[in-house]
Amino acid sequence: MSGAWQRSEGKSPTGGLNAKGRASLRAQGHNIRPPAPNPKTSKDAARKKSFCARMSGMPGAMRKPNGEPTRKALSLKKWNCRGTRQARGSKR
Repeated sequence: MSGAWQRSEGKSPTGGLNAKGRASLRAQGHNIRPPAPNPKTSKDAARKKSFCARMSGMPGAMRKPNGEPTRKALSLKKWNCRGTRQARGSKR
């Protein structure tokens, strides 16, 4: 049987994983933490910058054919990744 992180019960409707999904990944030996959309430490700020750069560079659409946002779009929104330029660390 697959972990909860692969099924809808472990996924947050607003993007990313919920606590149950993170717990199932931790049980498999992964080090996963909740999103840091408003970082309070420099370590969290670096984590956010890294996540935004990685996810913004991923191939794939931001909208499904029916107009709903994809999981990628939802996770970028949840982490407050503004746009691909800012997410990739561009200074423009």
